Amino acid sequence: MDDLNFAADFPIPTREQWLGLVEGVLKGADFQKKLVGRTHDGIEIQPLYPKAEGTSRISRAEPGRWRVSQRTDHPDPAKANELALVDLDGGADALTLVTRKAPAARGFGVGARSVEDLDRTLSGVMLDLIHLRLDAGGKGRKMAGLLIELAERRGHRLGDLSLDLGMDPIGAMAALGHLSVPWEEVTRRMGAVLADLDGRGFRGRAFLADGRPYHEGGGSEAQELAAVLTTGVAYLRALEANGHSVEAARDTLAFLLVADADEFLTVAKFRALRRLWARIEEASGLSSKPIRLHAETAWRMTTRRDPWVNMLRATVAAFSAGIGGADAITVLPFTSALGLPDAFARRVARNTQLILLDEANLWRVADPVAGAGGFEALTDALCEKAWGLFQEIEREGGIVESLARGALQQRIAAVRAQREKAVATRREPITGTSEFPNIREADVSVLALIPQAQDEQTGAAVEIAPLPSTRASEPFERLRDLSDAYLAKTGSRPKVFLANLGPASAFTARATFAKNFFEAGGIETVMSDGFSDSDKLLQAYRESKAKLSCICSTDEIYENHAKQTADTLRSAGSGPIYLAGRPGKDEDELARSGITTFIYAGCDTLKVLSEALEAACA
Repeated sequence: MDDLNFAADFPIPTREQWLGLVEGVLKGADFQKKLVGRTHDGIEIQPLYPKAEGTSRISRAEPGRWRVSQRTDHPDPAKANELALVDLDGGADALTLVTRKAPAARGFGVGARSVEDLDRTLSGVMLDLIHLRLDAGGKGRKMAGLLIELAERRGHRLGDLSLDLGMDPIGAMAALGHLSVPWEEVTRRMGAVLADLDGRGFRGRAFLADGRPYHEGGGSEAQELAAVLTTGVAYLRALEANGHSVEAARDTLAFLLVADADEFLTVAKFRALRRLWARIEEASGLSSKPIRLHAETAWRMTTRRDPWVNMLRATVAAFSAGIGGADAITVLPFTSALGLPDAFARRVARNTQLILLDEANLWRVADPVAGAGGFEALTDALCEKAWGLFQEIEREGGIVESLARGALQQRIAAVRAQREKAVATRREPITGTSEFPNIREADVSVLALIPQAQDEQTGAAVEIAPLPSTRASEPFERLRDLSDAYLAKTGSRPKVFLANLGPASAFTARATFAKNFFEAGGIETVMSDGFSDSDKLLQAYRESKAKLSCICSTDEIYENHAKQTADTLRSAGSGPIYLAGRPGKDEDELARSGITTFIYAGCDTLKVLSEALEAACA
């Protein structure tokens, strides 16, 4: 059969025609407010984009499979080795060796204090067959020295190994709040380390420009990009000032960006970094070369409540990093926010990537989103925004000076406050935590719970305000912790009685909303059938043993029955009385009848739930 181009028989609609149809649906509502989203950088997200034209190709050094990297972070070297070997046998081809006291260790990390400890950790691991990245935080130089010594003891030629030593003194300073020696001494040591590595035939990447401190601090995508760029530039300058060519300095750098559950922004961010660094290379008089770009799924998006949902978030993040051009991806196991992941959680983490590679075949196209209007527009916008922020940091004297003055921290804090407000109002919902919570969830298994952080004396030569390491779900998790404590003390959770009015068709939508709303704070909802009789309502409330109540129905039923229902609930001894719905023209009158709070999409959920828990647990 001949191929028929049916599309040619239909006229191509114009944007103006589409907008005309949209206006008819909106019925006078503001297009910008209803259909145009905005990132925390202020970048507009349009509902529809045309095909991009004239785009440049962005790809990895060698189009194909990315490295599947697994964290090795058990404190006991022998147990860390056991888990690492299982990971490698199970399909991983890279390890991220996280050592004790590194910010990414979260209270754990391999306790490798000597070459012998490191040898036990990597026993049976063939260094010439895998990629290995060190993640040692402020101990990067020491751990790099131990790894190089181990490789030479085993008879390896360093030039034959795929190594990232991961030394990132600026990232460590941003996360930990200090440098052990002045920056000038740091740069001198960097130059000496690279000279020593060159003499030993090392051909890997010694230094890392890491975006995690800025992402975990609540920064925007452009802020993370700008911080990584200016960190890379700082390392170029430091190495050049200490006897190395700019080209040699460039070739020893690697980069790490965070992948989170926003697919479009994550893909655009990874693509943007390659374009932006090529611009740095051009300004430095260098021909552009593909960078080595690592990805790690976001700590900020992980949750302790309903942690199974972390699997979905990590899948989207790994997918996005893969098609965005990452050379290696580390997926945080789904129980990471709770403690040290066990073998099952680690298996899920690596299999997430193996499915994307071997079943979805994502690696077969170098840059799958090239030419897609939405992705190209976001990539361009992020490049423009991040470049402006990069220039701002450079005008402040570079990232070390900006951090020392607290300027970068202040700008990130402003974005963090935006995020916190969006989470509190559920404009940015967290599935399983602030939306669709499960207050009867079963515990999951971890090898050890995260230990409480302890302050340590640093004896630092340089001290700054560290960037916090935050997870978006923490405020809701604190409310759930209060509910758990009340349950342990009394044998039951704090409760709210849903006073549903009218038939099921009238109250179901708002009763479902109220259930999700209150249980996000650990307040158990007592459901009921629709009431039309005050005596039955009174009896049902008393039998519920709830201290709180919430009226649920339609606006029409509220007009005739909300005040009477509130009177009944108040007479029965109800504490705060809530109404599911926005306050309307009768707000003052309803308030006089005893309704204390209105709950609706966009209200300050955290504030309401905090006050409700206080009343319910009194």
